[in-house]
Amino acid sequence: MLLMIDDILDADEVAKLLKLNEQTVKRLANRGELPGFKIGGRWRFRREAIEEYIRRLEQQQSDQKRDD
Repeated sequence: MLLMIDDILDADEVAKLLKLNEQTVKRLANRGELPGFKIGGRWRFRREAIEEYIRRLEQQQSDQKRDD
């Protein structure tokens, strides 16, 4: 798969996508909860990985609702 430069997001772009504060995005990434990597000390995220993160959260919440 060819990775396009548009497929790489910075913390601000991910924050806007997830409707979170940029610091929250960085904190989640530092904890390993949000999949990302650093380049030059700045967080970067693959769009595909963020989309998978969202799907995983949706599935977890769906599973929790069924268990309640």
